[in-house]
Amino acid sequence: MLIEGRSNLTQFLIEERRRHPRATGELNALVTDVSLACKAIAARVARGALGQEAACEPTLQFAREAFTRGCEWGGNLAGYSACGEAEATPIPEPYTRGKYLLLFQALDGAGNLDINHGVGSLFSVLRAPTAGAAPTAEDWLQAGAKQVCAGYALYGAATMLVLSLGNGTHGFTLDPQLGEWMLSHPNLQVPRRTREFAINASHSRFWEPAVKRYVDECLAGSAGVRGADFSMRWIASLVAETHRILLRGGVFLCPRDGTDPKRPGRLQLLHEANPVGMLIEQAGGCASTGRHRVLGLQPEALQQRVGFIFGSAEEVERIERYHEEQLLDGGYRSPLFGQRGLFAPV
Repeated sequence: MLIEGRSNLTQFLIEERRRHPRATGELNALVTDVSLACKAIAARVARGALGQEAACEPTLQFAREAFTRGCEWGGNLAGYSACGEAEATPIPEPYTRGKYLLLFQALDGAGNLDINHGVGSLFSVLRAPTAGAAPTAEDWLQAGAKQVCAGYALYGAATMLVLSLGNGTHGFTLDPQLGEWMLSHPNLQVPRRTREFAINASHSRFWEPAVKRYVDECLAGSAGVRGADFSMRWIASLVAETHRILLRGGVFLCPRDGTDPKRPGRLQLLHEANPVGMLIEQAGGCASTGRHRVLGLQPEALQQRVGFIFGSAEEVERIERYHEEQLLDGGYRSPLFGQRGLFAPV
């Protein structure tokens, strides 16, 4: 069905499959299952405060079950892994096991539910090393560059599904009258330059010198070394932050900090950073830990956490350069600001 010259998700997936004549259609079927789960979650979230079932914890549980129940029976998955759960789950009998692995964050930004603010779902698809078999613990530890699909759903004023199959990043808007995902934002592109950044300033006392240097320069505005005024944003939802950056540019920083020396970052590599990294790179942006390309990291654990910086390429490259200079400087002070910054105590 074509509406106002737009294709729907089914048509888009068919066209993508035609690019790969040997494709079996299982990935298309899996993406369709995920999109149906996202529709169910969107309907639940849209109820807001209407009824006890719309509260945070019940909605979180509903979202997780929407993913697992919607995807486990189709014969496309060998297993799935939910963000925050210590172990992955093989597809149970009597369902047929397929050749893909699904990782998901069922409801990102759940803390925003009570204020009717940005929430969403994130997902990543990998190939199972052994199709039809229960995946081993090592099977999940694949670099983000090996993802065959990544995406998110944003449950906002309009419900959107943003998707990459490795051929660009594309946005679909849910038409509530038709119940169809319509291609509304083909070939999204992140501008290389930006004057907008997002960071949680409440953690500033724990930032590394390179991050302090970057933020101080942005806040100094047109009178500072950057010679331009910047805007600062923070939504407390990775999906919502990603969506804003895909549509109008910007840079997001959730850097490694000193709150817990044993934890190298706050966001999960496999369930959060990798899918966002694929979407951003496919749209011409950059995704980094501040030191390394996120999609090139070899995971060491299923729930591994990393620092995460992504968005407009020029800003991400600048932050990486500041980390390199910090390392050359001994790791104790930035070349420009020393140990002090605009957020540092006097």
